[in-house]
Amino acid sequence: MESALPAAGFLYWVGAGTVAYLALRISYSLFMAFRMWGLGHEAEVGPELGEWAVVTGSTDGIGKSYANELAKRGMKIVLISRSQDKLNQVSSEIREKFKVETRTIAVDFTLEDIYDKIKVGLAGLQIGVLVNNVGQSYQYPEYFLDIPDLDNFVKNLININVLSVCQMTRLVLPGMIERSKGVIVNLSSASGMFPVPLLTIYSACKAFVDFFSQCLHEEYKSKGIFVQSVLPFYVATNMAKIRTPKLHIPSAGSFVKAAMKTLCLESRTNGYLVHSLLAFIISILPSWLQFATFMNLNKSLRARYLKRTKKN
Repeated sequence: MESALPAAGFLYWVGAGTVAYLALRISYSLFMAFRMWGLGHEAEVGPELGEWAVVTGSTDGIGKSYANELAKRGMKIVLISRSQDKLNQVSSEIREKFKVETRTIAVDFTLEDIYDKIKVGLAGLQIGVLVNNVGQSYQYPEYFLDIPDLDNFVKNLININVLSVCQMTRLVLPGMIERSKGVIVNLSSASGMFPVPLLTIYSACKAFVDFFSQCLHEEYKSKGIFVQSVLPFYVATNMAKIRTPKLHIPSAGSFVKAAMKTLCLESRTNGYLVHSLLAFIISILPSWLQFATFMNLNKSLRARYLKRTKKN
């Protein structure tokens, strides 16, 4: 009986310590949530970091909204995307609305030999913010070996979602380090937080972006660089094939306005309050249930897409 007393005391303190740790974590999370969503924190992101902001995939959706928000803060904008016509249109809109200088660079991010052209286009610019937004997902959920034109699909998704983030960071980061200030925003996805079957390559690519961002932030935060990984759920954009915003599916503009409030506060964020709640709920589910939920959802979406295309 006496020998059991030390063990019971040890277990008591382990339990008390665990409860205290969880209480502190929950309290801190609630405090940060209140600071961002309740007090309306506004990130100090503007020309003081550097005159220019660079945004990839900037002619639509989230990228275009980031370009607008940064121009609204007085930053000059470099727009990088594939279509020169769309670039010209967005560039003109931003110049007229926000009275800031803009530049455009038209490149196809599925290609690997575009970064010398981008380097020339960015030469001599004092870049304070880089938004690595360009991305590509599946046309519809599909089993790995059944993806049409699989070889090119794999190459294109990796080039767009992974290579672009590394190469753009390589081009811009040295100037930020030289001035000891700068912000890099990398658009990952909630699909990078949890393995998502039938979107396997996209999910893996976005997990890379998230890990890359977290590691880069730790490497360079002491040098004045803030790197943020943004992990949204569905946003009403062309890529998501969703036109009508809802409470849990914000418009690109609403999402970016919310995500900007997390800049320089959170290095890893879902960017939107409802998305943060969704991520929390999913994270406490057992992994088998996460897999089953995503698998069944994507099997349903796959079946609906194939049925619709068969009719056409």
